[in-house]
Amino acid sequence: MMVNQKVKFETRCLHSLVKVFADEELQEAAYVSGTALRGEYYSFQVAYRTALYMKNIRVSVKSGLAADSEVTVKSVGLAPSELPNYNDPDDYLLRTTPGLYPDPLYPLEAGNGVVHALPNQWRSVWVTVQVADEAASGVYPVEIDFAEESGEALGSGVFQLEIIGAELPEQQLVHTEWFYLDCLASCYKLETFSEAHWAIIEKYVAHYVKSGMNMILTPLFSPPLELDYGKYRPTVQLVGVKQSGKTGDETYSFDFTLLKRWVEVCLRNGVKHFEFSHLFTQWGAKHAPKIFAEVDGDGTQRQIFGWETDAEGEAYREFLTQFIPQLVQFIKAHGLERSCYFHLSDEPGAWCLDSYKSASDTVRSLLKDEFPIIDALSEYDFYKRGLLTHPVVSTEHIHTYIENDADNLWAYYCCCEYKNHESNRFFNMPSARNRIIGVQLYKYDIQGFLHWGYNHWYSQRSRREINPYQVTDADMAFPSGDAFLVYPGEDGPIDSIRLVVLREALQDARALRLLESLTSKQEVLALLEEGLSEPITFRQYERGSAWMLEMRERVNRRIAECVRGGQEQGHEQEQKQERDNMHGRGLPC
Repeated sequence: MMVNQKVKFETRCLHSLVKVFADEELQEAAYVSGTALRGEYYSFQVAYRTALYMKNIRVSVKSGLAADSEVTVKSVGLAPSELPNYNDPDDYLLRTTPGLYPDPLYPLEAGNGVVHALPNQWRSVWVTVQVADEAASGVYPVEIDFAEESGEALGSGVFQLEIIGAELPEQQLVHTEWFYLDCLASCYKLETFSEAHWAIIEKYVAHYVKSGMNMILTPLFSPPLELDYGKYRPTVQLVGVKQSGKTGDETYSFDFTLLKRWVEVCLRNGVKHFEFSHLFTQWGAKHAPKIFAEVDGDGTQRQIFGWETDAEGEAYREFLTQFIPQLVQFIKAHGLERSCYFHLSDEPGAWCLDSYKSASDTVRSLLKDEFPIIDALSEYDFYKRGLLTHPVVSTEHIHTYIENDADNLWAYYCCCEYKNHESNRFFNMPSARNRIIGVQLYKYDIQGFLHWGYNHWYSQRSRREINPYQVTDADMAFPSGDAFLVYPGEDGPIDSIRLVVLREALQDARALRLLESLTSKQEVLALLEEGLSEPITFRQYERGSAWMLEMRERVNRRIAECVRGGQEQGHEQEQKQERDNMHGRGLPC
């Protein structure tokens, strides 16, 4: 901690799992050092406080890191929460009261960023080091300096970051946070698929991938998600449709131009997988999504399917019979055979088993079992009957699937996972509760993780647009933090604490896989659960940030030991080979 006696300006370095509230005393002890692997994003905070009212405090960075390791500093903002939790939460929470919560991370202008200090309020800046893939191992100081507008020093925080000489491997987990093209168009007041819309889409896709997502929701037709019965989201349809012929004998042709452009945008920004939007309505698979088409060449677009469409009727079945084979041709023509997943209906329950089975039978017969079908659900009977290939299971119910050794298992959580200490990311939950998901996904070899809200800036059931800086609970529907991970900036996305910590969770899983490649899964699990009274599950784990931070440090140290051991062994082998070569030439050893 650095204190400027003249103005009583306090600073304190903190780890990334602390949430600094403006209305309470900062209890967390200083955290001034840590380790990171090459290719990793490492974050820490510097909290600051003064008794005075001070604006335009200049923030600057000094770093011993090479230029290829980027250091960014952001100001931690506050966001309102009227609904921090439902009435029956568990006890692993920071607080349960409405109010202002630290969450948005506002960029500071490089070299000229300023923050403000309000009397006796602790605030913080968020520092992220993007460690270069080729960074040299060693310990590097990262100093954050605060100064008055005049340049007079106020205080500073110094963090010692040690870089381990091993690179974080590529993420194997398939990860999607549902990406809403309609929300982008609505928020930025843009015509759908105009050039301006495409420009903002690309900025968000780039951010999406950088944040740890590698699969993206692809709206073939307007997604039938988060809607009241009979209502629709704004139209975002990537496949053009033309319909001709008499009723009952329709012929369809399809234009994949927009879909091709979308795929190109995603691929050049690093997206690896595409999940096609649901071909049937949510919570039942009883109707078709909204689909527009040009009918009989009249040049106008009209709706041909929607809530009025019986999903099991001949009309929609015939549409799919013509559409899916042509979509498969597009997939294969663009080399995407191993990258595409299909959705039927989101969150079906026992009440709609028959309609979901009908949808599954239709689509699987047309796909000829060449592509995986994934859907978020909890009822084990859907998987047991073989109605989908990749069950995406709520962490509240996933133990049933684990106990039955389900194949191709994915996980998800939403607003319902808050009663039994399941990982989640509500505003009022500790960041350690957010981050534990990486360890859990690794331990149980979960193939993918899905969440419904990367940028859902609409209210519950998509009834209206909301300002996510003012409404963080979808109009008092879902606890703050459930519906979106990013905020809309003037020219692109604004990070949240929750998103950055979630990326740390994914990095934890990657580090564990690296250690497994150097040792064994058995050894990694033993290291993870060392000293714990019970094995780690999706409900049972060591709470608090101390265990999480110490666990990751142990993993990094063990990786470093393995790398050094491998280097020493390689050096010994080289020396032995040289001695053998010298002996073969008759030279003295």
